[in-house]
Amino acid sequence: MSINELNKEYFRPWGSYICLDQGPGYQVKRLNVIPGGILSLQRHFRRAEHWTVVSGVARITLDEKEFDLTVNQSVFIPLKSVHRIENHGSLELQIIEVQCGDYLGEDDIERFEDHYGRIEENGD
Repeated sequence: MSINELNKEYFRPWGSYICLDQGPGYQVKRLNVIPGGILSLQRHFRRAEHWTVVSGVARITLDEKEFDLTVNQSVFIPLKSVHRIENHGSLELQIIEVQCGDYLGEDDIERFEDHYGRIEENGD
């Protein structure tokens, strides 16, 4: 990733994300999920993720479990786990995501369900 791509906001139907930092084997993003926004139900084959809620309430799907996280709570998303973030609240949800793996590209996404019709696309 070039220096021009750091702190650039990328818009998605569920909100947006900003890459805050990146180095060998890791990437840090801030996810901004709009009220009612829902990321695709997905998994990654080459990266694990750590999510920490910094504002709002996140409804998390992790494999067969569903639970809420509030400010200062976090969850680890292991490699190949099926996962999703939803914002059922009335305020924007912000999550700091730390990705770790040997490949961090946006095309390392296998989607199972998507409310925005992006099953065939890459780059959540």
